[in-house]
Amino acid sequence: MTRVVYSISLYLTLPFFMARLLWRGIRNRGYWRRIGERFGFAPAAPADRKRGSSEIDPKPIWIHAVSLGEVQAAVPIIEALRERHPRISMIVTTTTPTGMEHIVRIFGAGVVHRYLPFDLPGAVARFLRDIRPQAGVIMETEIWPNLLAACRAQRIPVMLANARLSGRSAKGYRRLPRLFIPAMRGFSCILAQSEDDARRLISIGASASDVEVGGNTKFDIRLPDDLGERASRLRAKWGAGRGVLVAASTHEGEEERVLEAFEAVLARYPKTLLVLVPRHPERFDKVAAVVKGHGFSLSRRSHPHEEGGESQVFLADSMGELPLFLAAGDIAFIGGSLVEIGGHNSLEAAAVGRPVLFGPHLFNFAGISRDLIAAGAAKRVCDAPALGREVVSWLDDPQGRRDAGERGRAFVAANRGARDRIVAAIERLADLDRK
Repeated sequence: MTRVVYSISLYLTLPFFMARLLWRGIRNRGYWRRIGERFGFAPAAPADRKRGSSEIDPKPIWIHAVSLGEVQAAVPIIEALRERHPRISMIVTTTTPTGMEHIVRIFGAGVVHRYLPFDLPGAVARFLRDIRPQAGVIMETEIWPNLLAACRAQRIPVMLANARLSGRSAKGYRRLPRLFIPAMRGFSCILAQSEDDARRLISIGASASDVEVGGNTKFDIRLPDDLGERASRLRAKWGAGRGVLVAASTHEGEEERVLEAFEAVLARYPKTLLVLVPRHPERFDKVAAVVKGHGFSLSRRSHPHEEGGESQVFLADSMGELPLFLAAGDIAFIGGSLVEIGGHNSLEAAAVGRPVLFGPHLFNFAGISRDLIAAGAAKRVCDAPALGREVVSWLDDPQGRRDAGERGRAFVAANRGARDRIVAAIERLADLDRK
């Protein structure tokens, strides 16, 4: 009965969700495309699945990764499955166009992309009828009661992988136990990122026997072999003799605080370059206007003739190049943390040997942030003035900066292995060893 009330509530609020989708489409037209998929109306299945080709298993593995961060966590898993089981077809769902674009950029036609439908009974039924998966893998924390109930009714095993749950989110789920306890029991297995995540997942209804700690696939970062060479070339264009602060994954209202901190840095080191990497591509032009409004000279990655050597701020208005920018910089600030977003993944910066700074709002990445600080690879700041002071402190101490970066690199290397544990669990879930 609780799920019926939940479904009615979704139908009643559907106009709001559609309005939000259309509003977001003003800044990113990708939200206006393929809207039918949001209701479970998908294009025809790929030709090889229609034919029942002996080369391709017609029942795919389905992986859901809501947006860019979850897609990045899923990429090592997808690559490993494709390598180990080339006959298995794969369907990846996202919620955002940004996630979709990253999947297409990495895999092209090698995997099929769909948008996950709204959690409406009819939409979910159409979606599952179309893709007919042999097993599903949901990345991190996406708990959709109707979707999980439909999978259970159709005997589709579903795994929650790389699972994380903040204390704040757990508190919200616990307010609706009759809805989320059955939903959590819909997962055949759950691999949590940490002991803390496992404990919180059990507290909202997961069966303790179904939960184990598998680690975080974001430690399994595969950096391109030529990353160092490309970073050196980019750094030469920026100016080898100047300090470079990379502010990654920044959000609305956060760039202003970073620019405030940057002003303090310039007072000590006037040649310093700030590389701004906004989290959402639809904000690129707005961020450029903010930078110019504060009186800084600006160059943009999307303008090839603007290499950044003469500017104070370099706007990284491209997709998929964050590791390059981090490797070309000296210090990384990870956004979503000076505003109440909850932080973002710091491991990409640590993996390329860059010391990390982040703000006080880290509830989405509390464990990783805490461990990086304990390893001596990161520092937490309370506000923009503190950010400026810590950047200056590390620019004052090149050897200390390099040592912190190397400690971060070692921390990432020591925690690899989640990918293989998750892939092994998927193989058991879908009985792939027999195929």
